[in-house]
Amino acid sequence: MAKKRTIRTIPQERTRPHEQDPVERAKNFSEVTCVFSIEDAVRESERCLFCPDPKCVEGCPVGIDIPGFIRKIGEKDFRGAYDVITDANLLASVCGRVCPQETQCEGPCPVGENLEPVAIGRLERFVGDMAIQERWTNIPYVEPNRYRVGIIGSGPAGMACAADMAKAGCEVTVFEAFHVPGGVLRYGIPDFRLPNEVIDAEIDNLRALGVRFECNTLVGRLFTIEQMIGEMGFDAVFVGTGAGYPRFMGIPGDSLNNVLSANELLTRCNMMRARDSSHDTPLPLGRRVAVIGAGNTAMDAMRVCMRLGSEHVYCIYRRTKAESPARVEEVHHAEEEGIEFHWLTNPIEILGDAEGNVRGMRCIRMELGEPDESGRRGPVPVAGSEFEFEADTVVIAIGTHANPIIGQTAKLKLSSRGYIEVDENLATSMAGVFAGGDIVTGAATVIEAMGAGRKAARGMKAWLGIRDTDTVYQPEPVGGEATILGIGIAEKNFVRVHLG
Repeated sequence: MAKKRTIRTIPQERTRPHEQDPVERAKNFSEVTCVFSIEDAVRESERCLFCPDPKCVEGCPVGIDIPGFIRKIGEKDFRGAYDVITDANLLASVCGRVCPQETQCEGPCPVGENLEPVAIGRLERFVGDMAIQERWTNIPYVEPNRYRVGIIGSGPAGMACAADMAKAGCEVTVFEAFHVPGGVLRYGIPDFRLPNEVIDAEIDNLRALGVRFECNTLVGRLFTIEQMIGEMGFDAVFVGTGAGYPRFMGIPGDSLNNVLSANELLTRCNMMRARDSSHDTPLPLGRRVAVIGAGNTAMDAMRVCMRLGSEHVYCIYRRTKAESPARVEEVHHAEEEGIEFHWLTNPIEILGDAEGNVRGMRCIRMELGEPDESGRRGPVPVAGSEFEFEADTVVIAIGTHANPIIGQTAKLKLSSRGYIEVDENLATSMAGVFAGGDIVTGAATVIEAMGAGRKAARGMKAWLGIRDTDTVYQPEPVGGEATILGIGIAEKNFVRVHLG
């Protein structure tokens, strides 16, 4: 029997992955952080205590058996580790890169009470990348049923829902407005954090399950959800369109030339290949770029501008570094690459020249007052502290609104902020239509969106009467409900009986 691990017997230092030199990486779009070697992964797996009541699993929105896959890594059974992860999550390489593990699975890790927590995200990425390299797939046998399911949006919520419904035997079609699938993974995250090759590999796994992708299809303009449920013959629909509608500050000058949203900047760079001189989609940026905001999107925007050749890139944020909503790792990488941070600074006007182009901003110094509704200390202007700040491009990265097209074209109940309202099963006000991810909650993480997609899939299966193979014990028929071979008629299912 293996000796029980304790905090004293495990490796004390967290395993560090190799990273590109900051000076070099600020000039290219290659990944910043390299994947673990086998030796590094096995060593880091030895830091897991295999807790009897693993809080890391509770912290994972899709419930990956984290100790289970880490144990497999320690045994060098990497294919087994992949099998454990993909039982809950088909996007291991994606989530291992972009999920905020420090506040989800790694946050409650008991190792972190005395040392740095186990590098769960790095280990998940190691397994996911090995699966891509070795071309591993987990395609179960699927007994087709008669149900057709439409998924609107090919981001993480839509992909997770599509996978579960395809495994349940449904014919699944994903509709994507852009010319390639991937949603926010594709348009919103630069290659140096999430390469397109990784997204392509994960989408290929969905295609292997039988999921069809229809790109260049903007639901709400080409056809409506009502038409999908009606004349197009879909038995259920999932809406996972995200919340990618840019939010601006509403200050004087925000309509000047060279003021753009972070969403536009990243989409033009990531999907329209603006960084590639061989593509006729240039993205001219000034010498001095000011990015307003300090979340992960703002960090991505700043680091993209640096790579596109801007000489000075500034982060303008009205709170301090401690209140920045970005991942600590992303702020650290931005600092290493030469981004200049101006904390406790708030723009109150964008200044233009005679031709209507940005020439700078008028800002005011801030100080922290009492905590706001989010628990962060609210910024308060410092009287008489206004000053001008030189810039020739301004990028707004202060958040997003719900995509309005679905709400404008479907008879779905919306919140006052334009997000789709759902019940505890993620069912909307329209029968057979479910929704999840950012279009319901507002901006959240990739793994939270995937968790919503999987939860919606469970609700859809119940709606369609499909026996959920993820649930071992099905509820008993209610009252005098009729059954066929012990299965409630409401499940609309069938059983094959082999005689002889």
